[in-house]
Amino acid sequence: MGDTGAIVGTSPGNKSEQTIVCYAPTMITTNGIWQGDNPLDYSLPLFILQLTLVVVTTRILVFLLKPLRQPRVISEILGGIILGPSVLGRSSNFANTIFPLRSVMVLETMANVGLLYFLFLVGVEMDIGVIKRTGKRAIAIAISGMILPFLIGVAFAFILHHSVEFVKLSTFILFLGVALSVTAFPVLARILAELKLLNTDIGRLAMSSALINDICAWILLAFAIALAENEAMSLASLWVILSSAVFVVFCVYVIRPIIAWMIRRSPEGEAISEFYICLILTGVMISGFITDAIGTHSVFGAFVFGLVIPNGPLGVTLIERLEDFVSGLLLPLFFAISGLKTDVSSITGVGTWALLAVVIILACAGKVAGTLLVTLYYKMPFQEGLTLGLLMNAKGLVEMIVLNVGKDQKVLDDKAFAIMVLVALVMTAVVTPVVTHIYKPARKHAPYKRRTVQRAKPDGEFRVLVCVHTPRNVPTIINLLEASHPTKKSPICTYVLHLVELTGRASAMLIVHTTRKSGRPALNRTQAQSDHIIHAFENFEQHSGFVSVNPLTAISPYSTMHEDICDVAEDKRVALIIIPFHKQQTVDGGMEATNPAIRTINQNVLANAPCSVGILVDRGLTGSTRLAANQIAHSVAVLFFGGADDREALAYGWRMCEHPGINLTVMRFVPGDNVVGEGSRHSRGGEGGGGGEMLRVSTDHDDRQKQVDEDYINEFRARTANDASVVYAERLVNHGEETVAVIRSIDPVHDLFIVGRGEGVTSPLTAGLTDWSECPELGPIGDLLASSDFAATYSVVVVQQYVGIEAIGDAMVGTPDSPNPQHDPFDEQPHRRQSPRGHAVFQPQP
Repeated sequence: MGDTGAIVGTSPGNKSEQTIVCYAPTMITTNGIWQGDNPLDYSLPLFILQLTLVVVTTRILVFLLKPLRQPRVISEILGGIILGPSVLGRSSNFANTIFPLRSVMVLETMANVGLLYFLFLVGVEMDIGVIKRTGKRAIAIAISGMILPFLIGVAFAFILHHSVEFVKLSTFILFLGVALSVTAFPVLARILAELKLLNTDIGRLAMSSALINDICAWILLAFAIALAENEAMSLASLWVILSSAVFVVFCVYVIRPIIAWMIRRSPEGEAISEFYICLILTGVMISGFITDAIGTHSVFGAFVFGLVIPNGPLGVTLIERLEDFVSGLLLPLFFAISGLKTDVSSITGVGTWALLAVVIILACAGKVAGTLLVTLYYKMPFQEGLTLGLLMNAKGLVEMIVLNVGKDQKVLDDKAFAIMVLVALVMTAVVTPVVTHIYKPARKHAPYKRRTVQRAKPDGEFRVLVCVHTPRNVPTIINLLEASHPTKKSPICTYVLHLVELTGRASAMLIVHTTRKSGRPALNRTQAQSDHIIHAFENFEQHSGFVSVNPLTAISPYSTMHEDICDVAEDKRVALIIIPFHKQQTVDGGMEATNPAIRTINQNVLANAPCSVGILVDRGLTGSTRLAANQIAHSVAVLFFGGADDREALAYGWRMCEHPGINLTVMRFVPGDNVVGEGSRHSRGGEGGGGGEMLRVSTDHDDRQKQVDEDYINEFRARTANDASVVYAERLVNHGEETVAVIRSIDPVHDLFIVGRGEGVTSPLTAGLTDWSECPELGPIGDLLASSDFAATYSVVVVQQYVGIEAIGDAMVGTPDSPNPQHDPFDEQPHRRQSPRGHAVFQPQP
């Protein structure tokens, strides 16, 4: 939009004092700087520059605020405020060059297109069915959490109203009330996932309440706009409200069946056709046009249109097509415009700033108090009620729309607008830090002893936590569980934890197995994958007796995912965690890394696990659970060098060998006569310290460990002496090369190797093997068996035994988090899994 000239009427007959801005079609694109044109005088290059600036600013802020765990909305609004008149816009050169008045129309139009599609997506992702299933508690929390802040908004409206006399008080009240009482559903979902509360009861309750709150806010917003556009509460307002209701009914009873018909027309399992997708995307525009024409905001139409789209593959396709473009590029524009309209300098005087502080405190307190009353009525703990109240303070999109409409309709002046934007900003910003500080979920874990396979009762339940990233590992894990010999005396209780990376996308959030009815279509690709994995395990549960499967999902950033795994293991009191190796087998038999972040997770789990850990190197484990349970045929080999991890590996192999379809070979490596130097042992943290005395302790410890190894092997041999399916062999080796040669010579009939990780043990039998190891976390032997040059068709389980306080003797029981207060005479063994949770955290290598 260029203004080719301002024409002011001056003829006596035409006394118009208005400035007419002419539109020049040539002012869209530039002829180029070589023609002497300034690109910023033309609307397209200017728009591109503005968009780039906004996106870059918000991204930098997202990065800077990440340590404070702030939702993205904060960065987007702050970015706008920084670019606007409050900070950079104070320089008139910057404001007139980058954000001149003539460019605002293009910016606002594009921002509203982005907003239109984003709210359409929010509608698609919202599952109204959740409301039906939540019950009275969530509805009560949502409503009470709206009423008090609404009343505070009313009081605040009376105080501010004297400065905006030209607006009807009732309209002003409605706008401020709605702005203070809404809760942003997408922002809350993001915060809950960040705080790892998404799968907890309080998280589900907060999500349901926010959803109800959001929908109430939309209804109120429609009313507020209808009233704002008509000075008097005339028939026009009534028509606006009635026609909006008709539009909603039309969407539900006409549009929804048409979309359902489209879905039925698409063949099962195939992508929805481009034609239908285009129709729906056009439908968003038409809905926006209709509601705008009616007199409510165009986004209202898009939101309702999104709500009527049934959950399923269509929703997935739409979300995947639009989400990154809309929320990454166009949506920040809308927040930036809100920031550009916010002039913090318009809030002058101590009184106004004091008023701002009062409003923030009162609005927060109103939400918290309203929510607390209901939670106390339902006899929930005070701490949980307080947390819920704080969580409901998350503000975001709806609030910004309310404020922008208010500003455009001249309901809010600059001062009121700036105050309200800051209120929204502060209220949302404090949620995460305060909740983190206040809400520490009560650890209901009683200390438990059976944290290892070796200590698990032979006639008791065997609890295993299985971690799955993709469906690819599922068949091998299922066969491994089947081989672990579930029986009536010792059933296997399996917790299947599907690990999902938390990204900025809202669609990754909505996975909670308990609230979803089976048989309903998945909402997005992640959930479809989750369903696939769970279905496989449930199928296994039905076909094999004595196995129970409990599906869980962990949604968190890769950097903290190990905390979820360790917490679930502790909570469910499991004896063994099975995690997949970060490399997958390729077609030619080599191994390639699929996702380097998985390696970091594995290292962190090994360092912090509250029980034993097995890393599964998956090269396929044949055998079908479809056959009768006793027909499964595996040859399992356990390589035994000595030490706690090897005893754990032997214990797991021992459990397997009771399975009628499994042949077990235990190969013990014994130092030969020419062995170089005696084995020494060091703890993970105790290198290079100590002196002669330290060495003596270590040697005593070694002797005791050797004795324990010897006793365990003897017990194993005595118990399995008459078992034809068990072969025990000893090999004399002197150094690492001989060890490798022996392992290479093992009969290729085996399809599963179980080896100890050997952490804390330096044996002369594996000397030199660590020098060229690719993955030290597997230990020397595990790394050797998992390496690509070992062209092999067997899977490997590398086991690390949990060595904590209570693994020493039954007399003393502690949890991995509790330090050992009194000194135990036998407590010289290295507590290598004793690092306080979260301290031994590996960062991914750049």
